[in-house]
Amino acid sequence: MALDNKIKEQLNQYMTKLINPVAVVANLDDGPSSVRMRELLLELEGMSEKITLTEHSDPATRVPSFKVNSKESDTGIEFAGIPMGHEFTSLILALLQVGGYPVKVTEDIIKQIKQIKGKFHFETYISLSCHNCPDVVQALNVLALLNPNISHTMIDGALFQEEVNERKIMSVPTIMMNGEVFGQGRMELEEIIVKIDTGASKKVAEKISAKKPYDVLIVGGGPAGASAAVYAARKGIRTGIVAERFGGQVMDTLGIENFISVKATEGPKLVSALEEHVREYDVDIINLQRVKKLFKKSDPYYEVELEGGGTLESKTIILATGARWKELGIPGEREFRGKGVAYCPHCDGPLFKGKRVAVVGGGNSGVEAAIDLAGIVGHVSLVEFASELKADKILVDRLKTLSNVDIILNAQTKEIHGDEKVNQMEFINRASNEVKLIELEGVFIQIGLVPNTDWLKGTLDLSKYGEIEINNHGETSLPGVFAAGDVTTVPYKQIIIAMGEGSKSALCAFDYLIRH
Repeated sequence: MALDNKIKEQLNQYMTKLINPVAVVANLDDGPSSVRMRELLLELEGMSEKITLTEHSDPATRVPSFKVNSKESDTGIEFAGIPMGHEFTSLILALLQVGGYPVKVTEDIIKQIKQIKGKFHFETYISLSCHNCPDVVQALNVLALLNPNISHTMIDGALFQEEVNERKIMSVPTIMMNGEVFGQGRMELEEIIVKIDTGASKKVAEKISAKKPYDVLIVGGGPAGASAAVYAARKGIRTGIVAERFGGQVMDTLGIENFISVKATEGPKLVSALEEHVREYDVDIINLQRVKKLFKKSDPYYEVELEGGGTLESKTIILATGARWKELGIPGEREFRGKGVAYCPHCDGPLFKGKRVAVVGGGNSGVEAAIDLAGIVGHVSLVEFASELKADKILVDRLKTLSNVDIILNAQTKEIHGDEKVNQMEFINRASNEVKLIELEGVFIQIGLVPNTDWLKGTLDLSKYGEIEINNHGETSLPGVFAAGDVTTVPYKQIIIAMGEGSKSALCAFDYLIRH
């Protein structure tokens, strides 16, 4: 049995939503992966009379794989691999949507997808443990379903290891379009559309610029930005939030065990709850937009200029742009990003199954990464600059029990070497000044965060670390401009602290509005 009884009970309810027949066409052989796929597909077929399974064997194409088609036509939706783990939702959505269940996107987006010109075949390399991959898979499946000139294949990198090595896939999700690299990392539906629909960016910019001015405009959609939006909207003032991606850095955080009120959660789950909460209020959410400039237009309005060309106006601004993974800044780091240099162990770890990797950083993030990777890869070298690990004792104790982990202290990472991909990492023993090399295939960098304030230099006061300087009311050096969360000088960069600071900034912005 591929599925446990509890999941089957839930699925039986979902399958009642099928309106039209669904034809699942599987390419199988007698191998163990095909056996498991056949078992899963047979169970799904048994849940609805509208699902029919047919099998064939074509060794010239990926085995095992299956297509999710309608009775009348080939939808272009294909799964090469067994979509369990995080991708199980992608499979169920594909069955439901092909079966006539409405796609949850706006009519404007549906119309835009149907009008896209050109022929596009997408391939997405995923790992079943990647929490960002399903968003990409589901978005591309929607494109394939709505436009007959678009097709998409999900490929489990761990199952098709030879193909991964041949195509030099070193991070997930990696998206190929017509045989060429299209993108890496999480991408939303609208983001993909903009990249393939000629003229879409101009249309979006015009639509954004036509929006009426806000009372408060929040820049950033992480925990601080989301909480600011809720608190501002509850005051009944016109509220907008513009973000490069809703959720920000939290989307790349898998395990969260210090968020008060829940024993444990995951970043994507928390972001989903945040967005749902924000949408309960009259908040204008402008997603997939990066702000590049802030300036005073004319009293009482500030104006923000977007990289896509649009502009927005508001009486007050709350800056909540958060932070991003800090880089080592050493030779080879950028050159081999996506070719052995990685920042997300949960997403990219399965691509290094049985291989040798290093984790740079001995804080909580680094030690957690080493622990997670130790269960997947062949060997982990944890490299820390200081003379002791800075992580919580409970994590360090767990790390020291693992037989395939080496802890290297007093080590200054100097350079990452490689040919087409990473093969060595160079470091200096700070006690002896001896230069040493580690033979490896991957380097996971976990040395903290850097604030997203490059675009604000010269606009307002920043600390020597690039953080926005604020007072105890969240005010910046510009009147009417506030800031909150990891982008500011507030000590301790934690999700729960960012939420509190976001709420405070909204209340202070409201107070500013009623006084000016």
